[in-house]
Amino acid sequence: MTTLASLWLPILASAVVVFLASSVIHMLLPWHKSDYPPMPREQEFRDAVRPLAIPPGDYMVPRAQSMDELKTDAFRAKQTEGPVVIMTVLPNGVLGMGRSLLLWFVYLLVVALFGAYVAGRALPPGADYMRVFQFVSATTFAAIAGGLWQMSIWYHRAMSITIKSTVDALIYAALMAGVFGWLWPQ
Repeated sequence: MTTLASLWLPILASAVVVFLASSVIHMLLPWHKSDYPPMPREQEFRDAVRPLAIPPGDYMVPRAQSMDELKTDAFRAKQTEGPVVIMTVLPNGVLGMGRSLLLWFVYLLVVALFGAYVAGRALPPGADYMRVFQFVSATTFAAIAGGLWQMSIWYHRAMSITIKSTVDALIYAALMAGVFGWLWPQ
């Protein structure tokens, strides 16, 4: 068994490495450029929706108030006539990246902490690089990719986004595991 305290360096270093890699993937490579195409007739949509002053939040339209309402002809008619929408409304104004980047880094630290916990419980100091890699990569991949698929299953997010994000998770998990294997205490 390896203590979490002795794994502080691989936890921090792996989060930094993945943070930098994700920045490259999202800002320099064209991999995610097509994730969210422009809305047809965007200006008309914006002009129609703006007067509604919808507060920031997650919405579903049409939205049944109960399971019984889902079964009514009136609700089915709303779905048939459309539009059927699941959307997130953000606050108006220029969106700064600082808060999101900070939260992403904290999330990566938490993922690395779980990877450290699982590997540390299973492996002693001086463990073989590949054993460390196996434990950390499996744990961190599950943590990063596990929640992606339910967005496509339940909320119909484009499967291409989920698949690309799962590939990203595989890269991130491999990078985290590589750093842990490299910095595993002797």
